[in-house]
Amino acid sequence: MSLEAFHHSEPLTLGVELELQLVNTHDYDLAPYAEDMLRLMHKNTLPGSVVPEMTNSMIEISTDVCHSCSEVISQLTPIRDALVKSADKLNIAVVGGGTHPFQQWHERRIYDKPRFHELSALYGYLTKQFTIFGQHVHIGCPDADAALLMLHRMSRYIPHCIALSASSPYVQGQDTQFDSARLNSVFAFPLSGRAPCVLRWSEFESYFDKMTHTGVVKSMKDFYWDIRPKPEYGTIEIRVFDTPLTIERAAALAGYVQSLGAWFLEEQPFTPEEDDYLVYTYNRFQACRFGLDAVYVDPPTGTHMQLRDHILETMDRIAPYAEARGATGALQLLRKDVEAGQNDARWLRDRQREEQMLAEVSRQASLRFRGA
Repeated sequence: MSLEAFHHSEPLTLGVELELQLVNTHDYDLAPYAEDMLRLMHKNTLPGSVVPEMTNSMIEISTDVCHSCSEVISQLTPIRDALVKSADKLNIAVVGGGTHPFQQWHERRIYDKPRFHELSALYGYLTKQFTIFGQHVHIGCPDADAALLMLHRMSRYIPHCIALSASSPYVQGQDTQFDSARLNSVFAFPLSGRAPCVLRWSEFESYFDKMTHTGVVKSMKDFYWDIRPKPEYGTIEIRVFDTPLTIERAAALAGYVQSLGAWFLEEQPFTPEEDDYLVYTYNRFQACRFGLDAVYVDPPTGTHMQLRDHILETMDRIAPYAEARGATGALQLLRKDVEAGQNDARWLRDRQREEQMLAEVSRQASLRFRGA
């Protein structure tokens, strides 16, 4: 199978996907209500789409193509409100966050869809452990070569995206000591990690042809990379974000990505190279483990610095592009939390410190998602 042609998209447009938890309102454990939620949600006229995910306590919502983070929140809000209304009818709740804090993976059931059963047959228990929840952000690129440049430039800022969105400190009832434990589950898949550092689409097509020739890959969906090209949309897709606890933070993160992309396109600030990836996995680990308190190794210089300082420096650099895209408020929301050392992982740990009960933490997170 050949790689699909890279379709046209308007540069810097956005598309946002959020994977969400469905929990019961008795003990706030995951509940198998995806099919019921889909049935109720399909009665609404809403932007975007609502689709099932790997196991039957998950659901994914997405926006249509948006031009700004303001448009993202204007689409996510009615979807969120309809989700909450549907959940109330089913006596369940919808929750953000990258992991459910105490669910047991072996209790999960694969959603009845051919691709999910195919993945389950291939990956075994990993598919049930893939009951994790992420935010994906698509950003429109001018053409195929520009998409690869955007992808590899964005890779330097993957630790920033991880730390800003981290919301998965608890797994199987335990504090993992990671801010984002979710990404450890993604790393278990053989085709995860980083894309090959090629900057010409013709070279990427050759790579794809070689991979399909091995029989390991059939389509781009088989790559679980942190960022991957999506030729059918004319975008790149950034996949490292944990699902935030609120749709406002999800929209702000999209605004951050769009502002970075605008800077890349306007100034072409650096040319990515293979050596950028010498520290990629280390920086990624640091951001997952320590969040905003991570150490960041600057790829071109090898300089070590606090990740939170580099995030703030980056925000200063992209501020004019954020203003031009109407994302100044989004950056201010994120900046305020960075300066306070706050992210959703910290919020969850603070609640657990007070409550000493993860079910109560999930209940409070469900209220936060609904905007209460």
